[in-house]
Amino acid sequence: MSFQKFIALISLLSLFVLPGCGPDESDKPPAADLSNSEASPAASITQGCRSCHPYELEKNHSKQTCISCHNGNNLTGDPNLAHVNLISRPAAPANMLDKCGGCHRQTATVERSLHFTLKEEVNQVRRHFGADHDLETLVDIPVIERPATPLELADDLLRRRCLRCHVYYEGDEYAKVRHGTGCAACHLKYEDGKLSSHEFIILPTDDRCLSCHYGNRVGSDYYGRFDHDFKQEYRTPYRPEGHYPPRPYGIEQHNLSPDIHQSAGMTCIDCHFDMHGGNTMQTISCAACHLNRSKIPPAQHLKAESGELFIVTRQKGIKLKVPRATNPVHERYKDKAACTVCHAQWSYNDTKIDLIRIDHDEYDEWDELFVQDSSEVEYIMLNTLYGDDTMAPEMTDKITGQEKPGLWLKGYKIRRWADPIIDFGDDGRLQVVRPVLDLHLSWVDNEGETVFDSAEGDTEVLRPYTPHTIGRAGAFYYRRIAKLSPENLSAASLKK
Repeated sequence: MSFQKFIALISLLSLFVLPGCGPDESDKPPAADLSNSEASPAASITQGCRSCHPYELEKNHSKQTCISCHNGNNLTGDPNLAHVNLISRPAAPANMLDKCGGCHRQTATVERSLHFTLKEEVNQVRRHFGADHDLETLVDIPVIERPATPLELADDLLRRRCLRCHVYYEGDEYAKVRHGTGCAACHLKYEDGKLSSHEFIILPTDDRCLSCHYGNRVGSDYYGRFDHDFKQEYRTPYRPEGHYPPRPYGIEQHNLSPDIHQSAGMTCIDCHFDMHGGNTMQTISCAACHLNRSKIPPAQHLKAESGELFIVTRQKGIKLKVPRATNPVHERYKDKAACTVCHAQWSYNDTKIDLIRIDHDEYDEWDELFVQDSSEVEYIMLNTLYGDDTMAPEMTDKITGQEKPGLWLKGYKIRRWADPIIDFGDDGRLQVVRPVLDLHLSWVDNEGETVFDSAEGDTEVLRPYTPHTIGRAGAFYYRRIAKLSPENLSAASLKK
């Protein structure tokens, strides 16, 4: 092993031994520390949960005891007795209706919310690979032991590689993407990859949103972030050997122009203000604010004053005037083109995404691509290539937590940000689209046989989406809407 590779291994392996990485620390309560010379004798013999777990609750839950949510026994200092019938994750999907629902009526509908089911994303991929019906929720994705069709291979991909960002799973082992499960995914605070407080967050902060909406997906772009390439030579700036930059989201990120709303001080929940309800999300559209001619504001945190509309941000209480879209072009094209067509500053455009499942343990060809925003992939490859262990190619089912054979690896032909791609959406309007379904699935089994080689789907790979990179329309906005004219009107006529 070269010295450079050894240093890289030691530095990168530290990601997996830092406090908070690995299993949730809240599931492994630390033993009471009796060696602290500053602790009083009374503190060392205190009975009850908080003798080992010194968490404090905020005022809304301060009258409840630990066992109200976690069960167990709060009258003993013996961990074996205290943990009888313990529920370590009362906010998890299996427990939240019982433990959270008694006080929070939203819990009754949240299981049907788009955040819980992820059915739009799941069904879009499954339809692409041949599914003839839609699923109601991600937990309905079939468990496949040995895929026989591209759809079955896609189901295995979804369960074990794609669905790392949902409320049934705690996220990868990186500092900024670890989160709770169920209600705790949004409403409990994590820092450096571990639970940092039992103070429940009524209004989720953006770091909670970004623990799932990171990488080259909507959410990260709101902050102007774009993932670097996987290979180290393309992950500038270069650092002295042994001095590697932190990767709290799994990979370094470029810093591009953030969304104008983020620069003004708005957070995610100022527009996406209720994620709990059924099959819809309570979201304020661009037109509801900027084309609003009504005296009734579209949400409670927007106020109409003297003919003007103001928003009071929900977390920081910043009062911002909402500018009216007065240019006649807005009325002319509001029903023909989405606002993002002219106002998106840039877009994610990763193309030809290759996803390869390998069931053998020969990883040499991937030795320079072990950083690919998957802590499981990274851990297995580092230990096998630069450590003393040969680790089996296994990955967990992100819904059940069970390990299964096969390691899903990722590559792509081009990763770049660029001007948005404009095309017609399903509703007949111009939309920003991206090659979200430009997926190619392969599988090499444990005998080294290629079972599937770059299997493709059969629907359009370009799909509409809403980039969160909003800013002023550029000087040549009219070129983006030139497709609207069936007579191929000139750009000059569109500009008038």
